[in-house]
Amino acid sequence: MDDRPIGFFDSGLGGLTCIPYLLKALPQERIIYYGDTARTPYGSKAPSTIRAFASEIAGFLAETQGVKMIAIACNTVSAIALEELRRQRPGIPVLGIISPAARTVAEACTEKNRIGVIGTKATIASEAYPKEILACRPGLDVRQQACPAFVPLIEEGIIQNQIMDLTIDFYLSRFIEYNNIDTLVLGCTHYPIIRGHIERIYHDIRVINPSREIVTKIKYELAARELFASDSKFSNDIYASDFSVNFVQMIDHIFENTDVRVSFKNLEH
Repeated sequence: MDDRPIGFFDSGLGGLTCIPYLLKALPQERIIYYGDTARTPYGSKAPSTIRAFASEIAGFLAETQGVKMIAIACNTVSAIALEELRRQRPGIPVLGIISPAARTVAEACTEKNRIGVIGTKATIASEAYPKEILACRPGLDVRQQACPAFVPLIEEGIIQNQIMDLTIDFYLSRFIEYNNIDTLVLGCTHYPIIRGHIERIYHDIRVINPSREIVTKIKYELAARELFASDSKFSNDIYASDFSVNFVQMIDHIFENTDVRVSFKNLEH
């Protein structure tokens, strides 16, 4: 048994979409979450910058918070910085979000399916999803579409309005129709926040949510390393590099009816 917390981090509030799935599957585990809201979005930044930011946050989680595992709740960081973080933190399991989702896609789809992956510019440019999916099951048809405006709109809380629907239409309608997409991978942890919009507009498409799939990998690694916690009498902590009204509102929305203590930590950068 190991009652140390699991560390999650993301470029902003998107990675919070992973946490309810973990709380439901592993209620005895304590969570430390860090959202780099001061420097979001990561998807339009240079790979060297993304790796530097990710290294800072992993250091905060490992050295200051004493986490037993780091889960990268960010597709962009998983695509760009996963292997480097593993080299930097050999004593702590570091999990990315792309591989578990790619495995789910490979198990759920056949060569008859047309798979679309949407994500940030950096995630799409890395081709991490096609590589991982095809490594699991060669022969699948995988297409990609960058949707760079989604993250800023979500971070600003511009969600339940016509602007979001128009933005979804701008990025996805032609992409889905032209490529005959029937399976859509939400390749950014912010995107589950607008999943309802996507399913309402494209109601015949199967949506795969990596924010959910990473929990299966976490459970496997905890079991393999005998790291399961034994106690659930605690509060989970959420840190951010910059607080905003919207960030707090999204915490309230995502963690409704759960026990979450909100803390503030500003990394120097």
